[in-house]
Order: sequence, then C-alpha cells, then structure tokens
Amino acid sequence: MSINEMDIKVKELRELKRKAEELQAQIDSIQDTIKAEMTDRCTDTLTGSDWKITWKAVTSHRLDTAALKKAKPELVAMFTAASTTRRFTLA
Repeated sequence: MSINEMDIKVKELRELKRKAEELQAQIDSIQDTIKAEMTDRCTDTLTGSDWKITWKAVTSHRLDTAALKKAKPELVAMFTAASTTRRFTLA
C-alpha cells in the first residue's frame, strides 16, 4: 500500500472514530436520561411493548492485587505470569 493510500485509510479511520465517539456520547446521554427516570420511579426494571430495561447493582469480588503485593510480595512473584499483547494506536 502506498503512502497516499495509507493517508486515505488513516483519514477514514479518524473520521469513523470521530463518528463512533459522537454516537457513544448520544448513547450515554440517552442511557443517563433513562437511568434518571428509573431513579425517580424508584425502580430497577422498566418494561415496554417490546423491550425490558434493568439497572441493578451488581456485586463482584476481585482480588486486591495492590494489597496482596504489599502483604505477600513473594507470593505474588510466584504466581505472576507475563503476557505480551500488541496495542494499535493512532496519533
């Protein structure tokens, strides 16, 4: 692929990313409006003609790695595995 073709692809990518950000902002705004309505109604579930929305608290339990590293650094070292990934960035 030539530099000119790559320039075109990068411009397309930037435009699509910009549109995706705009769409995500619209999605977030609508979700926030719905969440506010659910809060006002004191409900965690809304049902319509062909949809159902739930907004419930979810509790998850995760390992506090920072605390574990502080308390038992040797244990963390024994069970830590390195992984390699590739990150795609556009600047």
